[in-house]
Amino acid sequence: MNKTKRKIFEASMKLFAKKGYDATSIEEITATVGVAKGTLYYHFSSKEEIFNFLVEEGMKLLKNSIDIKISKLNKAMDKLRAVILIQIKIITKYEDFMTIVLSQIWGNEARNIMCKQKVIEYIKTIEILVEEGMKKGEIMKGDPEVIASGIFGLTCASLVYKMKIKEEIDISKLYKEFDHSILKGLTHIK
Repeated sequence: MNKTKRKIFEASMKLFAKKGYDATSIEEITATVGVAKGTLYYHFSSKEEIFNFLVEEGMKLLKNSIDIKISKLNKAMDKLRAVILIQIKIITKYEDFMTIVLSQIWGNEARNIMCKQKVIEYIKTIEILVEEGMKKGEIMKGDPEVIASGIFGLTCASLVYKMKIKEEIDISKLYKEFDHSILKGLTHIK
């Protein structure tokens, strides 16, 4: 991604997260970046295309980070631990991105549907790991969809926690809490 496209990408992400998609105009994006509309339209044909690119790239980053990390692990529980740690890191490092995706999963417009699909695809990644753990006897039997959605939802709650404490999150402390409260509960096989 060239320098100008990256600036448009980053400015749009901040504006979409702060003001919302509908309240952000192309004029605000170009003013924030300091480029003419023609320059913006050289890189992106519309605000919708900027949004779609932002979501695609962000979800790709999350998925690639997870794929790289879990490819080196054998146990399903270790893979789930890696997913939780990476997700907490992504949520805290790319808070604006996560705010945008989570705020746009409600509704029936094209961008809402796309965000829902991306989140569901991502949760499916977690679900596959949960199913793997159940088959290997590492994880208690249950509904993999519910468990995977719960893991995603609870780690996304890190944004609420950050808002509440009004300071940077101690990632290792938060990870240990999730490991203790979520993952330990999944291993109590009956």
